[in-house]
Amino acid sequence: MSGSDSTIHDPKKMRVAALKYNSDQDRAPVVVAAGTGFVAQKIVEIADECGITVYHDDSAATLLSNLKLGQEVPVELYQMVVDVYLSVMAAAKATKHTISG
Repeated sequence: MSGSDSTIHDPKKMRVAALKYNSDQDRAPVVVAAGTGFVAQKIVEIADECGITVYHDDSAATLLSNLKLGQEVPVELYQMVVDVYLSVMAAAKATKHTISG
């Protein structure tokens, strides 16, 4: 998850956080990468190279990038993460229809 398009063009202001969720071992999504500036750019580049969807939301990126690596997302941020997940799923569904349709 990264900041909005306006911050993407200014690498110094870019903030990102990457989440992972394994229902067999985690109670909630876990922060697996986070950073600002150059580190944020590299995280997004790696995600793009690996085919991982990048969701752009300044507020979410800011809040999640302040968590520690390996930290589960706190209950207070669950709704935000659900909204991100739903947007990513909708984008994936739209892409699938575009490719197959």
